[in-house]
Amino acid sequence: MVISADDDTLIAAARTGDRRALDALLRRHYERIWTLCRRLAGNHADAEDATQEALIALARGIASFDGRAAFTTWSYRVATNACLDELRRRSRRPVPSATEEMVVVDRSPRPDDVGDRLDIDAALTRLPDDFRVVVVLRDLCDLEYAEIAEALEIPAGTVRSRIARGRTQLAELLGGNQTDPGERRSEVP
Repeated sequence: MVISADDDTLIAAARTGDRRALDALLRRHYERIWTLCRRLAGNHADAEDATQEALIALARGIASFDGRAAFTTWSYRVATNACLDELRRRSRRPVPSATEEMVVVDRSPRPDDVGDRLDIDAALTRLPDDFRVVVVLRDLCDLEYAEIAEALEIPAGTVRSRIARGRTQLAELLGGNQTDPGERRSEVP
C-alpha cells in the first residue's frame, strides 16, 4: 500500500516519521541516485560510498524538505554534494603504486553500446568536476537547466556555459583527441 503511493504522499508520511514511507521513497529513487553518483565518481566503489552518504543525508533531511523544488531535484542536489565530497576525500587518499595494484584489462570483444558507455565513462572522468556535474545532470539525468541551477545553487547562465564547455571537451575526448581537456592547443595555420 505505501509503496504504490506517489512521492508527495510518501514524503508527507516520511516527514512525520513513517520509516516504511521513507524506505519506499528512497528505494524508488535509489537507481537514479546511484547512476548519478556512478557517473560523477567514475568508479563503483566511490559511487557506492557517495550513494550511501546521499541516502543517509536524504533520510536525515526529509523532515526539513520544504517541497519548493521537486523531490528529484532535491535528491540530485544532495547526491551531487555527497559525490563531490567523496571525490574530495578520494583526492586526499594515497594512490597505490603500480606494484601495489594489478590492473587486468579485458581485451575480449564487447557490444558497441557497452564499449561506447565505457568510453563515455572514461571521458567523463577526465572532465573537470564543474563540467562533469552539469553534463551528467543534463544529458544523463535529463534535468532542465533551471533544475540544474537550483540543484547546484548557481545561476542558469553558468549552467549553460558549463554544459557547453563540458560537451565540447567531452566531444574532443571521444573524438580521439588525447590532449588533456584543460590544456589549450595552439594551432598554426
